[in-house]
Order: sequence, then structure tokens, then C-alpha cells
Amino acid sequence: MAKKKSEFSPNDFVVYPAHGVGKILSIETSEVAGFELEMFVIAFEKDKMTLKVPTNKAEEVGMRSLSAPDVVADAMKTLKGKAKVKKAMWSRRAQEYEQKINSGDLIAIAEVVRDLHRADDQREQSYSERQLYEAALERLTREIAAVGNGNESDAADEISETLASRAPAA
Repeated sequence: MAKKKSEFSPNDFVVYPAHGVGKILSIETSEVAGFELEMFVIAFEKDKMTLKVPTNKAEEVGMRSLSAPDVVADAMKTLKGKAKVKKAMWSRRAQEYEQKINSGDLIAIAEVVRDLHRADDQREQSYSERQLYEAALERLTREIAAVGNGNESDAADEISETLASRAPAA
């Protein structure tokens, strides 16, 4: 059976839109409904989860390599920007934030963190706002850590400092 070259290999870190950063453990062949399917076996350590993604569907589902360092730099720049909070109803905004988080796009995720971040002197966040903020922050932190030195607490500190240094919201 001829193997087609994949852009992902075992031990590569990848971003799966709905789950964030994972590590490819192996590429295995499984029989599904009588067909041989080549699958990426991806571990998401933090979530204690393993996912199998057919190699021929990886691109289609939005699986991608980690962001390049310049994309990380752009994401950090995004965090420094002024929060853009639309006047739409919360349910609509929450839906948009959820879509951005699950898009797997690092800049979109940074926008959610920026828009939902509250300084200590600002009003309290609702439970759902905090849930979305924490989900976005975790995705951002994991990918920045994976692109950098792999240390999540360093990445979290860098994000916190960036958010603290930005101009106060009007």
C-alpha cells in the first residue's frame, strides 16, 4: 500500500480546532466499516483525551500545525488592543466568541481573551463570560507555550503582563 506523504508526523504538536493543542502519538491503520483507514492518534494531555482523526480528513476538519512565531507575536499585539465589545445581545456575542475559540485561529482566540478580560477595577464577569474567557485563555496559553519553550506558566505570565499593560477600556 503506497503511503502518501502527510504534513504531520508522530511527536508533532498540532492544533485541533475544537480541542486546542495536542500531540500526535502515532499514525495507525484501523478497519472502519470494512475499509482500511489511516488515522492520526492525537493526545490532549490536559484533557486526558485521545482523538483519532482520519489522515485524509485532517485538513478538512481544520487540524493545523502550531502557529509560527510571527503569528504568536500578532496574537500578543491583539491582546494589547482595546477591547471591542459589540452592543449585540449577550447570547449572540457568546455564540460569536464560541465560534472564534473553536475556529482554532490563534488571532481570533486572542480577540476573545482581549474582549472578555477584566481588570481588577472593572465590573464582575458573569459565569458564562468567565467560562468563555477561561476557555480562550487556556487555548491561547497552551499554543503560545507549545510554540515557545513549552512552559505554560511562562506563557500565562507573558499573557497576563500583556493584558495588564494595555490601555484601560473607555
